[in-house]
Amino acid sequence: MSLLSKTLDRVKPSPTIAMTTKALELKAAGRDVIGLSAGEPDFDTPQNIKDAAIAAINAGQTKYTAVDGTPALKQAICAKFQRENGLSYEPSQVTVGTGGKQILYNAFMATLNPGDEVIIPAPYWVSYPDMVLLAGGTPVVVEATLENRFKLTPEQLEAAITPKTKWFLFNSPSNPTGAGYTRDEVKALTDVLMRHPHVWVMTDDMYEHLVFDDFVFATPAEVEPQLYDRTLTVNGVSKAYAMTGWRIGYGAGPVQLIKAMAKVQSQSTSNPCSISQAAAVEALNGPQDFIEGNKAVFQRRRDLVVGMLNAATGVTCPVPEGAFYVYPDISACIGKTSKAGTLIDSDEAFATALLEEHGVAVVFGAAFGLSPNFRVSYATADEVLKDACTRIQAFCAELN
Repeated sequence: MSLLSKTLDRVKPSPTIAMTTKALELKAAGRDVIGLSAGEPDFDTPQNIKDAAIAAINAGQTKYTAVDGTPALKQAICAKFQRENGLSYEPSQVTVGTGGKQILYNAFMATLNPGDEVIIPAPYWVSYPDMVLLAGGTPVVVEATLENRFKLTPEQLEAAITPKTKWFLFNSPSNPTGAGYTRDEVKALTDVLMRHPHVWVMTDDMYEHLVFDDFVFATPAEVEPQLYDRTLTVNGVSKAYAMTGWRIGYGAGPVQLIKAMAKVQSQSTSNPCSISQAAAVEALNGPQDFIEGNKAVFQRRRDLVVGMLNAATGVTCPVPEGAFYVYPDISACIGKTSKAGTLIDSDEAFATALLEEHGVAVVFGAAFGLSPNFRVSYATADEVLKDACTRIQAFCAELN
């Protein structure tokens, strides 16, 4: 009898974590390595949020809470959805987990049966398909290509829907591409979904506040109110509030779904950290002005990275609407050989050779379901980004 579950054979470890780990190992060995693989803001958590956590500790808020969130945090989440998205939810329609990932995972575990399909546009966040597989479902990956600016078309969505489709998983702005869907583009997709009442919508809005230029964020249940009763809207405090380590994500949807997700959580992790929840209340209810300042920094970094990568031989890098990633195409690099003699026959070979020869850690496109590309996270200092992009330019110039 095998020790390990056969279910585990269906999934793979996170490639982003694997690349970050490899970069750290090289650094520990004395190599000069720049890591651009982790999706984490380099800003510190705002002081008022940290103060709220300290106050919670001093007030003795160190006990178990309700399984899926404190009443105070659920009220703050309801207020956020009403204030920023025009969506009205009651606390009974809100769930809180240890990061947005747990919210997505709980939803899949609570709803998927063998044979149920989940439509996932590619490029996708690396965990989406594997969470579906762990829950016993079937990922249906639909490629959104560079020609369409990495955005799914209504025609592609229509063609992917079958009687077995349970969920459509939507992420805008996107990890890994930064592509954001305009309100009209969201409406075109929701028009398709209105024709298929058996399909539920799971929308990952984690990068809602990190949008640039004149882009205006819109979420499906806001754009098409008739989808409200079959939409799970997911968000969190990790990216906009620089609170990745605090591990707080949340979602809102129909009561029946939220109760089922709470049942899953009650038999896995139970409640999120009580201190982190107190901090999240302050994040959502407190001053929001620092977000604009952080956005300006990210936009400057985006423009720096896009400009330098487009100056690299064989690289095409579109300008993303949001998040803090770019997803350059390296079709013109495939088939060439690096200075050290490595055949660049895939984007994984490109990323590996780049790390080993020039000390820059990026994540290869195959991990996100669309090749040949790689993802750069520009959530780091300008001078580090300049150094990294200069190294990428040098690596690409050496390919022959």
